[in-house]
Amino acid sequence: MLPDSRASANRIVWHLAWPIIALKSMQVINSLLDTRFVSALGQSALNASGAAQSVIFFMASMGIALGVGVTALVARFYGENETGDLIKANRQTTGLSLVCGFAIAILGYFSLPWVCGLYVESGGPAYREMLLYLGAVMVGIPAFYVFNSLAASLRAVSDTKTPMMVSGIQILIHIILNYLLIFPEREVMGIMIPGADLGMAGAGWSFSISAWIAALMYFPASGRTILGATWKLEFPEWKWVVRTLRISLPASLMMVIRVSSFAVFSMALKHTGEGEMALGAMRVGIAMEAIAFMPAFGYSMAASALVGQYLGKKDPDGAERLAWSATHQGVIIMSVMAAVFFIFAPQFAAFFIERPEQQAIAIAYMRIVAITEPLFGYAMVLTGAHQGAGDTGRPMWANFISSWVLRVPLVYIFAVGMKLGSTAAWVVMAITQAVNGVMMIYLFKRGKWKEKSV
Repeated sequence: MLPDSRASANRIVWHLAWPIIALKSMQVINSLLDTRFVSALGQSALNASGAAQSVIFFMASMGIALGVGVTALVARFYGENETGDLIKANRQTTGLSLVCGFAIAILGYFSLPWVCGLYVESGGPAYREMLLYLGAVMVGIPAFYVFNSLAASLRAVSDTKTPMMVSGIQILIHIILNYLLIFPEREVMGIMIPGADLGMAGAGWSFSISAWIAALMYFPASGRTILGATWKLEFPEWKWVVRTLRISLPASLMMVIRVSSFAVFSMALKHTGEGEMALGAMRVGIAMEAIAFMPAFGYSMAASALVGQYLGKKDPDGAERLAWSATHQGVIIMSVMAAVFFIFAPQFAAFFIERPEQQAIAIAYMRIVAITEPLFGYAMVLTGAHQGAGDTGRPMWANFISSWVLRVPLVYIFAVGMKLGSTAAWVVMAITQAVNGVMMIYLFKRGKWKEKSV
């Protein structure tokens, strides 16, 4: 069906996007419960969790970047009706994701003592909690890479309902395991609930166990689609590695730029007057900000798949119309969500944080960042549209300018050097998000992405 009108474009986008948004909603709930469970373990655990987010974002982003290459290749073959190449691309990229997942996990595990010391005081309570948590998380990284690759292939062939179902089950398992592994045995409404009392290590193992269960579930689930027997993994062939990485490497670099700048941004908070308290507050703020991110992620993935498919059909105008439809829908919903956590920021902060001074930091974060969320929504969805075309270089440079050229120097100048504290850091984050959005609007309107081959 060609998007011959605005109404038909909106229907096509919504049909593909709503299962992704539903899944992202479940992930937001999972993240909020994670934060609630961890905060129950005390201040050190919450601070460790906030610091660990940078490390987890980095490892996860590499898998997501590989998924960008998967989506661009599989969607283009799907649009061209090249089923053989489509199946080959899926098997090759899944095998590549598994290899990369193990490599990242092994390197990450042995570098943990040094990495944790960058964020929190070495040997302190938050340091020990961070080591326990991330040590267990490393076990699940290869599984995350595998199921992320298979989910990307499914979205590329317009199947967003299967990832919603499988990952939804994973989230439910993760929540249950969190409850059983983090806390000790306890009585709830007269019923004894078993518990392993592993604390932060239990939170890490919950992630890893549920990730491996999901990875194993994705193989039979995706095997019932046009992708065929996805369990027949193939060791990556050099030509397919090159083809995939030609798309994924700029996306990986963009992720590295984004995550490393966030890491340095987090390190700057350590040197403000609020110190580790600001890190814990940001952990809560990010969990709530995910309410606004949720629709943009969904529409970004939908735009990526649809742009790839319609370029495969040799219909760049249709690809552009669908991309703008996805962007406008995503930004409207994102604006409403941003208004929610702007208005109810005090209630959200009080739900997760006990100390009034840390609540105030979290409230400031949510309200300042909410102001520029709509422009950041444009950045997120239009980045997905570019990536679906295989054009990952331009979004990478836009991200580099907004994060490393602007965000990192400014946070050290104002928050640390001028001693304006975490409030200045949140203002810097909001402004640079808006800059990223404006740049992506300009790049998409130029239309160079239409000329990209995969």
